[in-house]
Amino acid sequence: MTRTLVTGAGSGIGAAVAAQLAAAGHDVVAADLRPPPGGVELDVRDEEQVEHVVRDIDRLVNVAGIGSTTTAPDTPLEVWEDVFAVNARGTFLCCKHAIPVMKARGGGAIVNVASVAGLVGLRNRAAYCASKGAVIALTRALAVDHVGDGIRVNAVCPGTIDSPWVRRLVEGAGESLDELRARQLLGRLGTPDEIAAAVSFLLDSAFSTGTILTIDGGLTAA
Repeated sequence: MTRTLVTGAGSGIGAAVAAQLAAAGHDVVAADLRPPPGGVELDVRDEEQVEHVVRDIDRLVNVAGIGSTTTAPDTPLEVWEDVFAVNARGTFLCCKHAIPVMKARGGGAIVNVASVAGLVGLRNRAAYCASKGAVIALTRALAVDHVGDGIRVNAVCPGTIDSPWVRRLVEGAGESLDELRARQLLGRLGTPDEIAAAVSFLLDSAFSTGTILTIDGGLTAA
């Protein structure tokens, strides 16, 4: 049975990914700062914790992330560093320690959940855009470095997804969900299950590596 670690599995996209993979027969390790029942506690910023949790895995899905809703001049340094610590450093640490494990087990697959914010500029998202751009660049570098190890590395770039995390972010920034719906060509927010389906596809797509798959309701097409 394939053993798959999903970070950020406590809610939203991470929870949907963990549920879909479990239904497909994966042995899922659902990890989060506040893990779901039966999951494991994990702070992706902590290298020692990461190294312990990635043991004996065949596949990795990096979902754990945080956001920010400010322009660069209005972003406190500690916020910038916190966003990068979770989104970029956390993804890096999980990949860093999972890859040798996968190599020893004969290969594997990694999917990093980035964002359309790493592809285009979004208003009041300076730190978040920069951190997700880093995740995209890291994904491509890992794909090139480890194809010879039998490890495929891809990323999904969601648009705005209707999740508890997005709702909290919107409320904190004084924005409205209607505004966010309007910027997608399809006129609605995505669902966690739709992103989970894209993650599952990339995990199983044997001819995909270095792929950056955009699932954004048309946001980046306009």
